[in-house]
Amino acid sequence: MWFFSKNGPSGFSASSTAEEVTQGTDGTGLTAIVTGASSGIGTETARVLALRGVHVVMGVRNMATGREVKEAIIKEIPTAKVDAMELNLSSMASVRKFAEEFKSSGLPLNLLM
Repeated sequence: MWFFSKNGPSGFSASSTAEEVTQGTDGTGLTAIVTGASSGIGTETARVLALRGVHVVMGVRNMATGREVKEAIIKEIPTAKVDAMELNLSSMASVRKFAEEFKSSGLPLNLLM
């Protein structure tokens, strides 16, 4: 039986944090789109990627909440490159609009989460 405190072959366990897992990783020059970044695991993913130097584009349904999350990340990590863009995955029109806006930004897409 797998115990939460027992490390697996990777050296990490179910109780390892994203910061622990990414320690020593340099994401400078990478761009990630993180969907659902305005709450929960999406917010934490965006925060840790930004901490590691990744340019994070947060795809969010609620832009007001997205701006709050962006500001919180930048307050914690002043050098963070974070953008919030409206994206509702249940609307193909919203997905198309997001894709066109992202394409026009000229940023590469290295990670999609």
